[in-house]
Amino acid sequence: MKLYIVKLNTLYKFVLIGIFAVITSVCVFASRETVAEVFEQKRDLPIYSVECEEKKAAITFDCAWEAYDIPDIINTLKESNVRATFFLVGHWAQKHPDEVKLMADNGHDVANHSYAHLRMGAIDNSKIRSEIEKCDEVLERITGKKPELFRAPYGDYNNNVVRIARELNEYTIQWDVDSLDWKPGITPEQIQSRVLKKVNNGSIILFHNDTPHTAKLLPSIILALKEKGFELVPVSELIMRENYEINVEGRQIKK
Repeated sequence: MKLYIVKLNTLYKFVLIGIFAVITSVCVFASRETVAEVFEQKRDLPIYSVECEEKKAAITFDCAWEAYDIPDIINTLKESNVRATFFLVGHWAQKHPDEVKLMADNGHDVANHSYAHLRMGAIDNSKIRSEIEKCDEVLERITGKKPELFRAPYGDYNNNVVRIARELNEYTIQWDVDSLDWKPGITPEQIQSRVLKKVNNGSIILFHNDTPHTAKLLPSIILALKEKGFELVPVSELIMRENYEINVEGRQIKK
């Protein structure tokens, strides 16, 4: 009886090992294409920053709520001889067409930030496309020019978001320097310190309008960046248009 139990246990072990080996082999061979697709998808990233030998960086603003500080921001940029990139939510632009025109008339990038400020990574492909196209229509109607840059609200994207934006002939733009100017309780000194410590050649800096400090702090940040030798350009002039790839960190680099 004892010998029978040992043999049964041994046989049971061999059966389990055999089943595991078969399943593993089937999965490995059956999933090669799937694995390849996953790795291929991982390379479909937005642009977080740009490989750049010159000391250039881009200032960007996300605009989604109020617009009271836009004239002050535009005036600061004009006085500093700096052009920036404004990512605008479509329904915001509909409510504030004069501010949108002011941006465009002063040579700033007017860019797409979706129509309704949804989390793009959580909606289906049809809705992703609709959000981008509807915002495009609003901005083109106001400025006469279709946007070529897109930023997902909250920085929330997936492969489908990047792909669909590309199909609509738009570059998906993130950032590598977050000012955190939206954060409750953050001080002007903390915002400026974060930006100045993190900016490198090819950086894309994220600000927001409708915050307690940004419009007032902008002149000193621009001055400090210029003193560090940075030329501040819109994203449209920072990014590459051909012969590039995006590395695993989201940095646009030359091939």
